[in-house]
Amino acid sequence: MKAKPKTTGIDERLLKSVSRSFYLSIRLMPPAIRPAIGIAYMLARASDTIADTENIAPSVRLRRLSEFELLVKGGFPPHAMSSIQRDIQPVHPGEKKLIESLPQVLAAFHALDVWEFRETADLMTNIIRGQSMDLEVFTDNRAITAIADADTLEDYIYLVAGCVGEWWTRLCFHHLPNYSKMPEEDLTRLGNDFGKGLQLVNILRDIPADLEGGRCYLPATELMNIGTDPALICAAPSEAQPVFELWEQRARELLDSGRLYIVSIRNRRTRMACYLPWRLGVDTLDLLAKNPPLLTGEKTKVPRSAVRKALWESIGVAFSNKRLR
Repeated sequence: MKAKPKTTGIDERLLKSVSRSFYLSIRLMPPAIRPAIGIAYMLARASDTIADTENIAPSVRLRRLSEFELLVKGGFPPHAMSSIQRDIQPVHPGEKKLIESLPQVLAAFHALDVWEFRETADLMTNIIRGQSMDLEVFTDNRAITAIADADTLEDYIYLVAGCVGEWWTRLCFHHLPNYSKMPEEDLTRLGNDFGKGLQLVNILRDIPADLEGGRCYLPATELMNIGTDPALICAAPSEAQPVFELWEQRARELLDSGRLYIVSIRNRRTRMACYLPWRLGVDTLDLLAKNPPLLTGEKTKVPRSAVRKALWESIGVAFSNKRLR
């Protein structure tokens, strides 16, 4: 009798409500890794929702993030769940439903096998540390604050995304025989870069909106080295363009590690799943180069036609990755 495919252990309609693109991606993944990936995504999206709910003070969000981390690790802080659900009231309908469904998401998480649970709990520790760091740096949206320096930005993109690439790689090696022709240690390093690259693309794309909210992810030391200042960036955004271009090049370097990652994995489904965000990341960087957001003030978005094209390309890459070599 054919084995029934594993599910995420949670209502897939909930997953679809918070990310249609990820919902499509997870259905393409090998059944063996779907539960842990689906649940980890929901946990990360929940912590992100807690961190980003702007109608409450950063100090309150920090406390709720800390309580959420204890819940993830299996602790039972008094009134933690009720406090999170009382204070975190997102506007997005899917995120609102996610916060309401946290008990079920956590129950599904704690039902994972021991290895997956430990790996995913460690992952969430890193992600929540990164989200907390964000709240600690950007405490006042009335004035523009910049990340201190390049090392701080590198640490941040590792905590919220690079560690995800590492976790994904370990999970795939654990569940999928002959996952890669590359040793796990080397591929994990590429996975780290891949995740960091995707996060850095998001940061560069979102610069106009972040500046409106008082957040500048271009390092203050680098801005000062070229004679500008975070406080002046809105009045004279073109002055910061050289720093933007340095990090744009850094994102391209990191995504090239993503290309090598995709080339190095054997499993067709995961190659397909990895290709889609990589292609969209590269396309976004190309659009940012043509229409620098610091000069246009506009958020760059890859058109739907490019998304459809990338999806069709991913099917081809699943069977042959020669175009990426």
